[in-house]
Amino acid sequence: MGETIRCAPWCRQERGKWISTAAFPYETRPCAPPAPRRPGEEESPLEEESPLREPADERTGRRFVFPSALTVLALVTVAVWALAFLVPPGEYDRDPDGRPVDGTYHRVETGQSFADRLNDLFLSPVNGLYGIQDQRTGLVGPDLTGELYGSAGVFLFVLAIGAFITVVFATGALDAGIARLAHRLRTRGALLIAGVMLVFSLLGTVEGFAEETLGFYGLIVPLMLALGYDRMTATGTIILGAGIGVLCSTVNPFATGVASSAADVSLGDGIVLRAAMWVVLTAVTIGYVVRYAGRVRADPARSLSGFRPGDRERAAAGPGRSQEPPALTGLQRAVLVLVVLVFAFMIFSVVPWSSALTGDAAAPAYGFELGWSFPELAALFLVASVLVGVVARFGEQRLSAAVVQGAADFIAPALVIVLARGVTVIMNNARVTDTVLHAVEGVVRGTSSGVFAVLVFVVNLPLAFLIPSTSGHATLAMPILAPLADFAGVSRALVVTAWQSASGWMNLWVPTTAVTIGGVTLAKVGYDRYLRFVWPLLALLAVLICGFLLLGAAVG
Repeated sequence: MGETIRCAPWCRQERGKWISTAAFPYETRPCAPPAPRRPGEEESPLEEESPLREPADERTGRRFVFPSALTVLALVTVAVWALAFLVPPGEYDRDPDGRPVDGTYHRVETGQSFADRLNDLFLSPVNGLYGIQDQRTGLVGPDLTGELYGSAGVFLFVLAIGAFITVVFATGALDAGIARLAHRLRTRGALLIAGVMLVFSLLGTVEGFAEETLGFYGLIVPLMLALGYDRMTATGTIILGAGIGVLCSTVNPFATGVASSAADVSLGDGIVLRAAMWVVLTAVTIGYVVRYAGRVRADPARSLSGFRPGDRERAAAGPGRSQEPPALTGLQRAVLVLVVLVFAFMIFSVVPWSSALTGDAAAPAYGFELGWSFPELAALFLVASVLVGVVARFGEQRLSAAVVQGAADFIAPALVIVLARGVTVIMNNARVTDTVLHAVEGVVRGTSSGVFAVLVFVVNLPLAFLIPSTSGHATLAMPILAPLADFAGVSRALVVTAWQSASGWMNLWVPTTAVTIGGVTLAKVGYDRYLRFVWPLLALLAVLICGFLLLGAAVG
């Protein structure tokens, strides 16, 4: 299972053995149990139980466990299957591109028996992966002839990028790079906060960097305390830094990528608006955290988190005593350069440059445009995983193990996508998808395109709470929401932007995500205090998001 390492604050005990998740949030390695604290020994700034453990009920001793995304989607699958018996079947006429024609909805007969519907429920995960849609009947099944309806391409892409991320983390290059950045800016607190948040935000917008931040509390919390800040500053730097990047995802495969695929648009469609959102909202979020940090440094009594024993002593000791991390090796520099090049090439390969530069969605593609989608991107990250492993000199066995481990670590979000797609298959075969569209069309009809975009944002807020998995939420919601854009006269890419904004906004504070509840636990910050800290920013971000959606509808 790997070498034994020193027990860290995020270690936990399972089956009588201590294991660590320090190397990667999904990877476990055996570690030695934590040594008992000697009399008078100062408490570690991060010593706490695992962030992935739920708080126990003090009256019963039982732990509340919110259902996983897989469980939620399994329940949704059964619920949708049952409700399909109550919803009358119907459909729209379709144009040559397969989009519903406004005003053509009519009732139909499905001809499905109870056994047929029960078979759809039984095969929903299979159909969600590789179901084929018959072009004549429109039904989806694993043994039909037609076009792929399942999410096999997205499924493989998620496994491929999981392998790539795991190989990169196994090199230690990313951890070392952020540690060097933090040390170099240790005497310039505001610049340090801005720098770390900018790096996390950039990683969030291009690859969904979120759970990976749990490994950085051991570095950021003591450093912020030494600079005279509090634990809330460290918490905001990490959670909001990565979270705002995910909220404003530009090419994040787990949010924008999955949603774009489900909405039947290119990953690059709408990237200009999303990039503008990322610049503005990241700047606002950084300014918010820096402003709070400056107030706490000037007057510690204004801290929302308070200070634990030893916190102020670290500030008095000053940053000069912080130990300098080792310099980046040539190998680590090479890995970091390769990672930047891979993501830069991914962005280049998916952006419709002719449309982005001319503003004309129907502009003919330039000769250098690649127009890649999920099959090509999956191959790109598999090849990139091998390149990183070769550059890091892993050797065949270690590289193979890392790739397999990465795919295994990301099987959960991949399965979520499959289950969510299976729900849409049930609705499709029962002929109720268009009926739902028709019902919502009545609400949308008569509203301006800007109001429609804002409504998409609002409608997705409760859905994001129930399904914190961005990929599962996207696969479930987009087949319903995207066609509504055709009725409202806005681009489907704007619906993707509105959806991901709602998902990202909720994931900045909801307790159903390991990133939030795990982060405040690691930093020893009360969740209620974190809500007090973040709610003014949430209100400001909601206003800005709605403003950008209105702008996108006006210029789109």
